[in-house]
Amino acid sequence: MGLRFVGARALSALSTWGLKNVFRRPAANFPGKIALYADSALLAHLRPRLTAGSILVVGTNGKTTCTNLLADAAERAGMEVVCNRTGANLDSGVATALLHVKSANWGVFETDELWLSKILPFLQSNYVLLLNLFRDQLDRVGEIDHIQNSIVAALEKSPDTVLIYNADDPLCQAIADRCPNKTVAFGIGQDMGLDQNTVADAHICQRCSSLVEYDYRQYGQLGSYRCPKCGFSRAHLDYAAQRVALDEAGLSFDVQGTCALDRIAAPFSGVYMVYNLLAVYVAAQALGVSAGVLGEAIEAFDPKNGRLQSYDIAGMPILLNLAKNPTGFNQNLKLITQGEGRKVVAFFINDKEADGKDVSWLWDIDFQELSQIEGLVACAGGARKHDMQVRLKYAGVQSRLVESASEVLSLAASECPDARVYLIANYTALPAVKADLDRIARSDCSLDQIAQQHPPQPRLEQSPAPDVREGVRPLVIAHMFPDLLNLYGDGGNVTVLAWRLRRRGLPVSVVRVECADDLDFSQVDIVFLGGGPDREQRLASDGLLAMRDDLSAYVEDGGVALAICGGYQIAGSLWLMGDESVPGLGLFDAQTRRAEGGSRNRLIGDVVLDTAWSSTPVVGYENHAGRTYLASGLDPFGTVRAQVGRGNNDADHADGAVYRNMLGTYLHGPLLSKNPEVADELLRRAYERRARLDNTEEVRLDRIDDAAELAANEFMRRRLGAL
Repeated sequence: MGLRFVGARALSALSTWGLKNVFRRPAANFPGKIALYADSALLAHLRPRLTAGSILVVGTNGKTTCTNLLADAAERAGMEVVCNRTGANLDSGVATALLHVKSANWGVFETDELWLSKILPFLQSNYVLLLNLFRDQLDRVGEIDHIQNSIVAALEKSPDTVLIYNADDPLCQAIADRCPNKTVAFGIGQDMGLDQNTVADAHICQRCSSLVEYDYRQYGQLGSYRCPKCGFSRAHLDYAAQRVALDEAGLSFDVQGTCALDRIAAPFSGVYMVYNLLAVYVAAQALGVSAGVLGEAIEAFDPKNGRLQSYDIAGMPILLNLAKNPTGFNQNLKLITQGEGRKVVAFFINDKEADGKDVSWLWDIDFQELSQIEGLVACAGGARKHDMQVRLKYAGVQSRLVESASEVLSLAASECPDARVYLIANYTALPAVKADLDRIARSDCSLDQIAQQHPPQPRLEQSPAPDVREGVRPLVIAHMFPDLLNLYGDGGNVTVLAWRLRRRGLPVSVVRVECADDLDFSQVDIVFLGGGPDREQRLASDGLLAMRDDLSAYVEDGGVALAICGGYQIAGSLWLMGDESVPGLGLFDAQTRRAEGGSRNRLIGDVVLDTAWSSTPVVGYENHAGRTYLASGLDPFGTVRAQVGRGNNDADHADGAVYRNMLGTYLHGPLLSKNPEVADELLRRAYERRARLDNTEEVRLDRIDDAAELAANEFMRRRLGAL
């Protein structure tokens, strides 16, 4: 310990006093941060303050809820607990919580996935509770295997720590298989027969990179799985949820464990809450908390932190919740769609550092489920409200732009006062929405007063799509390996193309091409290739190479193709499979090489391009480690405007490649969502080729309303100084 520890405590005490008494701000992070500068081993020196030990709660979704509920249960059982309840989950947040107590029985700490390696080796915690791993903030944390490696490394440095983990998640199971620690597995032991969402984060075996098979799935990649090739599978469940009952009013389930059979009930809904409560049950057992005491804590649980927080304002029922990635959002949509009655929904999306700058993940969410709700009123808010409005538009949901929760409630009070209101916000958007709701709740306003506060903007009506034109052959879009190549909302490009055809009354057929499928390219009008994680791209490349001759003939004949990121690299003559340079499809002459520093040396950020494909500058986002170089005579897709973005490499100030009717680019977002002219140029070329092949008159594209798309484009260009 010594002088460093003494100095760290003094700095922490001084900063805590200043924040609370001078700046009137919570002291959740900074005292620990400044103390860690003074003593890098601070957490190890604070560990003796925990007489029984600690548990670290880690995972993509549910950390704050599980941490707070577990802490509540332990306190209800008579234990003294220290907990970072506000979600300050870096080492500084854990240090701050420990510095603010002299002693406690247990430390219950939420921990960021990548910061576990900076916390666990010092605390040598008794338990790590691993909830799940989903794709989240790819521009900040990278692919999921990077998180897995970090968690395994942390556990290896704390060999006595017991890993309690969700075995229904193959990404968590892979960690349990790799780490030397003792493990306890939990999961749901029955098929709940739930509808599945479009995108899941793990189709590939974590051991041999083959396709896994499922007996059943609950949501995302969670379920009962096995690899027919190598035997990787879900472990035997030490604790299994059985006889699960789930409806709008709440949930209940039995826990089949090693010692007893307990029933857990809660006034919450959603299968993800079954997993959260099961995880807390197992952790509570480890800490010595009985099922009865846990049940009391669940019944009293009301964290008031914006996670599943209910309000009743002037008789209007309101639910506020956090959602920050596709899986979490899709589970929120399940809550919204269940039940009867009128509904008002509002989505608040920011793109600050803590959220991730890249919002392409919005296109991995099944917002089309909302289009089935009769009389739905939808709103889009937050810094990226324009992107949210565009995403809803292509899901068949018209929405209005709002600046605050107050506007949403005013709209609801004016137009549908009998509706239930749902406000879903991502990480940094949540506090402002919650503060606005808290203020209105304190004001004790009537519905009429709320309605008068913010007169609603006129509803944006869109005429129904015209009837399908007779005598026009459907345009066929081949979506290549959508389960493998969809890392950055890439499938949204296909959604945009199909929607823009239907909006014009033009028939379209989207063909999902899987690895083992045969495809007759003579019947295809547009081929789409996305990008994927390394494992998925390896498997997809085998299938694509088997089609190389047919694909090449298609492109040489003027076939229209769009290839994004990894798909763009594979289409060239040389690309990167992991760290190895391998031959590509050779559809055009471009080589992708590894930059100095390897896969961590990435080009990440917004991009604005000038291109002949669009009179409006093209806006997108890039996140790639490869550097692509075009052969002489091969034109790029566009040139970087106002130094916003890098594109193909560090030197050329250009992005992508155009060969005949094939477009390759690093831009996602997805590319076509804010760049409607590019989408229509692909469609125009497809109809031009179809007319040539069929010897018929070319189908002309009617003009449609692109106001929302162009507003989203202009917002980004204005923000980036690239008008």
